Amino acid sequence: MAFIRTQERTKERFSLLLLDLEEYYFEQHTAYHVTSDAKQRRTRGSLKVCSRSIIFDPEDLGEPILKIPLRDCQKIKFEETEKNPFIKPKPPVISVSCKQVIFIKESNIIAPYQNERGPKTLNFELESWSKTEDVVQTFLQLHRASCLEKLGDQTAMIAANLQSRLARTSFDKNCFQSVVEKPHMECSAEMVLPLVCNPGHVCVTDQSLYFQPLNGYPEHVIQIKLHRIRRIYKRRHGLRPLGLEVFCTENDFCSDIYLKFYLPTDRDDIYYYIASFLENHMTEHTAESYMLQWQRGHLSNYQYLLHLNNLADRSCNDLSQYPVFPWVVSDYTSSQLDLANAATFRDLSKPVGALNKERLDGLLARYRGMPEPRFMYGSHYSSPGYILFYLVRVAPEHMLCLQNGRYDHADRMFNSIGDTWKNCLEGATDFKELIPEFYGNDSSFLENGMKLDLGKRQNGALVGDVLLPPWASDARDFLQKHKEALESQFVSEHLNEWIDLVFGFKQRGSEAVAAQNVFHPLTYEGGVDCDSIKDTDQRIAMLTQILEFGQTPKQLFTSPHPQRIIPRFQNNTRSSSISSPTSELAPGSLCEDSSFEDLTEESRKMAWANMESLERISSHKIHKESVTGIAATRDGASIFSTSQDSTLKMFSKELKEFQRSMSFSNMPLSSCLMLPEGKTAVCSSWDNNVYFYSIPYGRRQHTLMGHDDAVTKMCWFEDRLFTASWDSTVKIWECASISSSSHRRSQFELLAELEHDAGVNAVSMNPAGTLLVSGCKDGTVTIWDTSSYRSLQQVFCHTGTIHHLAFSPDSRHVLSVGADSFMKVTDVQTGMVISSVKAEEEQRCFCWDGNTVLCGGQSGDLLLWDLLSNTVTKRIPAHSGVVTAMWMNDLCNTVITGGDDRQIIFWRLQS
Repeated sequence: MAFIRTQERTKERFSLLLLDLEEYYFEQHTAYHVTSDAKQRRTRGSLKVCSRSIIFDPEDLGEPILKIPLRDCQKIKFEETEKNPFIKPKPPVISVSCKQVIFIKESNIIAPYQNERGPKTLNFELESWSKTEDVVQTFLQLHRASCLEKLGDQTAMIAANLQSRLARTSFDKNCFQSVVEKPHMECSAEMVLPLVCNPGHVCVTDQSLYFQPLNGYPEHVIQIKLHRIRRIYKRRHGLRPLGLEVFCTENDFCSDIYLKFYLPTDRDDIYYYIASFLENHMTEHTAESYMLQWQRGHLSNYQYLLHLNNLADRSCNDLSQYPVFPWVVSDYTSSQLDLANAATFRDLSKPVGALNKERLDGLLARYRGMPEPRFMYGSHYSSPGYILFYLVRVAPEHMLCLQNGRYDHADRMFNSIGDTWKNCLEGATDFKELIPEFYGNDSSFLENGMKLDLGKRQNGALVGDVLLPPWASDARDFLQKHKEALESQFVSEHLNEWIDLVFGFKQRGSEAVAAQNVFHPLTYEGGVDCDSIKDTDQRIAMLTQILEFGQTPKQLFTSPHPQRIIPRFQNNTRSSSISSPTSELAPGSLCEDSSFEDLTEESRKMAWANMESLERISSHKIHKESVTGIAATRDGASIFSTSQDSTLKMFSKELKEFQRSMSFSNMPLSSCLMLPEGKTAVCSSWDNNVYFYSIPYGRRQHTLMGHDDAVTKMCWFEDRLFTASWDSTVKIWECASISSSSHRRSQFELLAELEHDAGVNAVSMNPAGTLLVSGCKDGTVTIWDTSSYRSLQQVFCHTGTIHHLAFSPDSRHVLSVGADSFMKVTDVQTGMVISSVKAEEEQRCFCWDGNTVLCGGQSGDLLLWDLLSNTVTKRIPAHSGVVTAMWMNDLCNTVITGGDDRQIIFWRLQS
């Protein structure tokens, strides 16, 4: 848990949380607190010099920590005893006269602070006498800053003091872990922890990232080895681009260090240095790449939400931007949690404020009568107060820090999960969502394990453990069932709707208004430019309001988020009966007859699992020009290839030689395919025609003259032929009795003509034959419903010609490659480009299984791409020119490629 982790670095009783918000701890001195009574009791401890207070931390844990706010000090003076050579000298004294002293952690118990008001004088003796006068001068300077009338003037004077200290010091290079380390850059920064910042020096070398706190707290130096870093994020801190957060783990939401720099250029320089150093060790993921992993089941709902929070600047070290998670369960009264009942779940398509219609009607009435800028909700769904409301039992010092040394009223504490949910539904100003801990493994935030005195409720009951729903036997059981709910089929089907509200296109603008999802304008990124506010006090007040009120995450998506791909057969029978109300992609777009999937799933998985072991068997130069298409009989015994040399050639795999050569015209042939009956090869030509070749008869059987320009690619499904052409159309033909000897033109009936704005260069069909995708010379991808012949999606995907595209086996995605060297994955349901990979070279053809791509491009090599991590996992030398055609058979573990070098190459997948 984030708060526990940050406190594990030190076992000291003192904590930065004892300071006021936005206060700095500068230095410490071993000292004695000397009482002014007759006994003059001396208590040894540490005197802390802080920007707004004086703190004395006794070594005796039974004694309270003393905190004296500098604004409450009336006199701070240096008292030197009289010098008499005949009397043993006494140490000089720092005398502090004040009107208030705060007592903290008496007997080392975390409890609300005790304030003693009234005139008091406290005397301190430093163990190092020579430093006494300097410490007094420092206190006097900080005291003058605290007594300035304007808050802006106070802040400026303290900042000047801090910068002066940082300028007088530098990173201690004796802290390097290796004598051969080479420093790259050093600058000043602050380490960010929940509610506090600690200034110091950052140094990055060719081996490590170091942070050395100015005050030596919580340790002298913090080191992170660069090779251990897995993720690094730029952060917006205090509404400015100054933050940098470093993770040495893949899925944990707690970082290893969060740094805030004073200059954006310092932050950027260190970010790019580390990112370039780690290019072989880490991958910079995007929201789209994580979306693809989540859609295909490689990330859980929990992991995906953590990644989205990270990308949206949410951090466990910044309570104003803490990770936000949804309420997913709405039933906190039943004895059993029924995950097969849709009524168990919260409506994820609505924000919390819109879940109760009666309350929403009142909010909307106020909204309509409000002057601009209008907002529906006066409070946010995530703020420091809400975070600590949930976590007070494990982070009591944070709550005391946020609320000036007090807990909230006992009846307003986090007493019951059911009551909290009820208040979120009915409360006039309560619209809060949840935090990741509700779906984690650590239940301590639900239990008063520290035995804290959190107060007594009106009914006389002490605030103890959180009251759980009847369906949970204990806190661990609650978390386990709550996690199951988050990963249930219902939530998996609807989580995209909540993402649209919080991270997506319904976050702001007209879509937010339509979704009743409008918060105060100050909560949105870019809602106000604090640097443009000239009055310092007004700027600080505005910034404080924004940070404490709550901030909306950075917007990650500007179009509807696609739904998760739910497996057709669920192992979890409790959730299998819940159906999704979302509309289908197209009539019958998901394969109703699953025989194709059932027959080939196992062989396809085995084939792609062995893709790394692709072995070259033989190569044959059988054409005089570039190979343009490859097709084969079902058993792979006979291979047909077309070429720009205008020939169709038949090659025998068994005999390892070509057996037939056919020429239909003097124009290049552009592609070929084999009809399912295995007796007919079909070729498309630049002469605007399609030719049908009978294998048993060894001659041209039919000619389809159907286009006004070159025919580029073809698809076949059942008795329908789909032809794409540079005349900007795709035509659908019904072809009857192809295998007969008749030459009647009436055998080809034109069923539909799909118009495009540019020449169509590629076309492909999903396994069920219900969807068609076309790619044009202008880079446009269009998805068509083959039953109605209407366009479902049109996406301006590439900046140049699309060379090849194909559906994933489950028909949910389309992969396309183009002249712009990009490989892009488009979601069929939403039309959103969910993954975009820039290759080093232009790719021309590919095969893929939905996750891994085997592609060929300009260099002639075959590349194996992992789309989920956006990395090339293997490069295989193949052709001496561009790879122009590819064919793969999962059943017989065979791949055939053709290229500009006029060769076809046979490959085998080793088992």
